[in-house]
Amino acid sequence: MAKKISVHSKKREELINITSEVKTFINEAGISNGTIAVFIPHTTAAVTINENADPDVKHDLILALNRISPDLPAFKHTEGNSDAHTKSSLIGCSLNVIVNNGDLILGTWQSIYFCEFDGPRHRTVIFQAN
Repeated sequence: MAKKISVHSKKREELINITSEVKTFINEAGISNGTIAVFIPHTTAAVTINENADPDVKHDLILALNRISPDLPAFKHTEGNSDAHTKSSLIGCSLNVIVNNGDLILGTWQSIYFCEFDGPRHRTVIFQAN
């Protein structure tokens, strides 16, 4: 079973918590045990699992990624978003999360984040039960 959701970013770079949407999918699909694949079908966005307790972590992750992949004048890609493509490749466009007894297996402070690197935009996230 698969499901698509829409995510609407408001900034060029932003991490959006989508954990509740994944949990809703698990409940709607009646999944007790297995894995959920989360896939981002965009070349300037990504998905990751990270801390949800301190909002400064999202800021710091974006800051660090901007240090790793700044917007360089030497980039040749005419759309002007080569840094976003690089960040997407570094973080990745998919992940799998274990489901046990109908619950996501995440650490105490963990959430699933859609990572926007070229917004604001309307994006798609796809969940697939495995």
